[in-house]
Amino acid sequence: MTIAMNNQNSVNHDTPSKSPLRQKKRVDWRERIFHGLFLSCAVIGIVSLATIAYFIVKESIPAFQQVGVSGIVFGQDWLPPALYGVFTMIVASVVSTFGAVLVGVPVGILTAIFIAEIAPKRVADIIRPAVELLAGIPSVVYGFFGLVIIVPLIQDVFQVPAGNTILAGIIVLGVMILPTVITVSETSIRAVPATYKEGSLALGASKIFTIFRILLPAARSGIMTGVILGIARALGETMAIIMVMGNAPAMPEGILDSARTLTANIAIEMSYASGIHANALYATGVVLLVFIMSLNGILLYLNRETAK
Repeated sequence: MTIAMNNQNSVNHDTPSKSPLRQKKRVDWRERIFHGLFLSCAVIGIVSLATIAYFIVKESIPAFQQVGVSGIVFGQDWLPPALYGVFTMIVASVVSTFGAVLVGVPVGILTAIFIAEIAPKRVADIIRPAVELLAGIPSVVYGFFGLVIIVPLIQDVFQVPAGNTILAGIIVLGVMILPTVITVSETSIRAVPATYKEGSLALGASKIFTIFRILLPAARSGIMTGVILGIARALGETMAIIMVMGNAPAMPEGILDSARTLTANIAIEMSYASGIHANALYATGVVLLVFIMSLNGILLYLNRETAK
């Protein structure tokens, strides 16, 4: 009798122990499915980038063979079908982007600090959607605003023959990168653990000291990511730049001169280019791609080094 009861108890104990194993097996299948889904999405992104790079490089090879890498990258004259130097456009792209960073990044970071730490909740709830709405405005609208407002203003203030200058492009790009910098920076500041702020205030530090010496260094990685995305936005902008910078393929002597960026050069001439001219425009795309990837790589490396 005792042996039978023990056997029955052992059966009862064994029966429920199989159910969690089966349930765990089902959970593992779900995890594997989602793991495969995420992996597939990542592979699609990488393959897309590789395909685009391969296509651009393939189409640019005839131009590099005829003109040479140094002739395209360091040549200062763009005059199809004879000359295909894009160095002046590289300078214009760098200057306009650097100027936009000088204008937009400080304003964006200070605005993010105001929304995240200083502004009352009602005010922050008004500013935050306005910033998000600013991000949804098409670039052609920014260009139209710059053409109607900023270009005549520069012409009147600086007494130049035309206001379509690098300065106009800097101002427009500086405004265009604001939503990216503000949104990412605010999210990074809010992600800092509350104990950092509470500990600093408990030690007697002021609110401004806590923001600039505690919260900003802690959120530096995220803020740098916002700056990198803003730089990529400024480098890749086309339509607004075409409308406000004058598009002269010559070496600018100052920010009050007209200039043409790499992206504007492709957009302006690709519709009617053919033969080696079209290949040279693809070569311009290769230069732009390499330039953006190199710049982002350097910034990401510096961000990692400073985070250590």
